Amino acid sequence: MVATSHPLAVSAGLEMLEAGGTAADAAVAAAAALCVVDPRSTGIGGDAFALYWSREERRPAGLSAAGPAPARMTVGALRSAGYARMPTQGPWSVTVPGAVAGWWELLDRHGSLPRDRVLGPAIRHAEEGFAVTPIVAEEWGATVDKLRRDPNASETFLPGGRSPAAGERFANPGLARVMRDIVAEGPDAFYRGPTASRIGAVVEAAGGPLRADDLASWGGPEWVDPISAPFGAVEVYELPPPGQGIAVLEALGIYASLAPETPVDREHAAIESIKLAFADARAYVTDPLVHAVPVDRLLSPAFLEGRRELVDMMHAGDAPAGRATDTVFVAAADGEGNACSFIQSLYDGFGSGVGVPETGIVLHNRASGFVMDEDHPNRPEPGKRPYHTIIPAMLGRDASFLGALGVVGGFQQPQGQLQILLGLFEEGLAPQAALDRPRFRSLGGRLVGFEPSFDQELVHALADRGHEVSELSRFEAGGAQLILLEEGGYVGASDRRKDGHVGVC
Repeated sequence: MVATSHPLAVSAGLEMLEAGGTAADAAVAAAAALCVVDPRSTGIGGDAFALYWSREERRPAGLSAAGPAPARMTVGALRSAGYARMPTQGPWSVTVPGAVAGWWELLDRHGSLPRDRVLGPAIRHAEEGFAVTPIVAEEWGATVDKLRRDPNASETFLPGGRSPAAGERFANPGLARVMRDIVAEGPDAFYRGPTASRIGAVVEAAGGPLRADDLASWGGPEWVDPISAPFGAVEVYELPPPGQGIAVLEALGIYASLAPETPVDREHAAIESIKLAFADARAYVTDPLVHAVPVDRLLSPAFLEGRRELVDMMHAGDAPAGRATDTVFVAAADGEGNACSFIQSLYDGFGSGVGVPETGIVLHNRASGFVMDEDHPNRPEPGKRPYHTIIPAMLGRDASFLGALGVVGGFQQPQGQLQILLGLFEEGLAPQAALDRPRFRSLGGRLVGFEPSFDQELVHALADRGHEVSELSRFEAGGAQLILLEEGGYVGASDRRKDGHVGVC
């Protein structure tokens, strides 16, 4: 089974499974295809993370494929360049892209098919073109102004001076050539060849700090132990910092200790729990290879009890804001009992907006996840990874695989995961119903957005408790994918807020 946000990516993953490939082959094939068919949300100029449950293991292994800040990026250098806070686009928002190295690392350990087979669908769509789907077209159109500011990005992604409409065909031959080079030479074709030189040259010409040497000197992805916490009879697995998966686990722990009973109490408790978890994530999450992150303390019963005591069940509290961004997520499970939860992103739509000539690549803006404060643990430093929003999740029960879950949408990701998990395991909803369930999003302070289909009686009751309510757009609500193992086999769900579906072979 494969579940993701675009039908051509689902088909790419299924093609690998039908050829006898593993969940890793399917996930990478789908992710590579998404780099072509949903270039606003993802690309080889971005990062990737994965959780992989092999049939021999009793828990998932984590893969962190996030590149670090360049050697020339410091708080002082940013201030000298005229920035008072971290830029959200442009050349100073770029870190080393990790996705390509992540693909190879995942395939080296868990793949079984030739690399040209795995990247074949993506290369085919890039060379021959594809019909742009409706939601991708809508989101692409919303980023036209960013693309127009960069001649390389606009040349590739605004053919004829505009974004493609739904149903129009789009091709990216430059990206196809780069992918063919990667198939032939491996990740070195991206991190040490002409592509790396072009990336370094275009960022330098734009006044940014990244150079080809930063790509060549990166040590590559790392395998990490997931962090986890129980929610009832289910074990929820997330990647450790610098990702924000810890916010999901902390929020679940606070929520469970509140023991809400009525519908309005449950929604209020969920909102307040995620607010407190976000506050701690903002304060502590950074690159643990550079600064220690107190993961065990943040998830300890004593700490969770202290946070629970801050929740007033009759009055809303304040919360840090988080902007909407986008990403892609792939859930894949093969017939041998292996499963992959894979997420990949450019962060904001078309990332930094910095296009790389002759490659069809736009670079991500992950450096905007840093905090420009010399005293903050998440300050930018050479070789350091920023706070990361993209978080694949896995579920286990009795030391066996139960599910793969992901939600796209930047700071909506922990909030969406929390709400889906509550729908599945507290309300007893079926997988698709849990994804379809109307969502809220904490938007900062006491402001909470609710999708228009959210129960209006509950919204009014929450307003009475001090929540400032607003309407939440489809884009801000995030898009989710889910594969759950039940007695009869895999059950999949794909968010109707995106263009994708669930494919089975």
